[in-house]
Amino acid sequence: MDNVSTEVKMESFQAFQSVIRKSENALANMAQKGSNTTLLDKRLKALYIGLAMLEAAWNLKPHHYSEADLTEARHVLTGLFPLLEKMEGKSKMGSPQKTLIERRIKAFELAVQAMDELVKNSN
Repeated sequence: MDNVSTEVKMESFQAFQSVIRKSENALANMAQKGSNTTLLDKRLKALYIGLAMLEAAWNLKPHHYSEADLTEARHVLTGLFPLLEKMEGKSKMGSPQKTLIERRIKAFELAVQAMDELVKNSN
């Protein structure tokens, strides 16, 4: 995690902040319509934890998440990879959409790596 460029770090923070914002808006809309929000709640928690792990790894910010929280968040984030990769494959080369998805994948990979390192170092 130490050899990540400042640019990739910034893009990763922005990717998480963007998907969190979109998820919060979707959650509000779903709740207003009375839709089941269980899956989105779970994903949003994983996104918050992923962002916190990057902040812990790169900005040395403390976090309050348990090992169980990290395990669950890791499972949720890695479960999103096939969907993101499918979306990436359908995006046009060089398009803003493809760039956004590539950055999101990289951010999720780095967050999972940070989780793995944190769990390994706590044992």
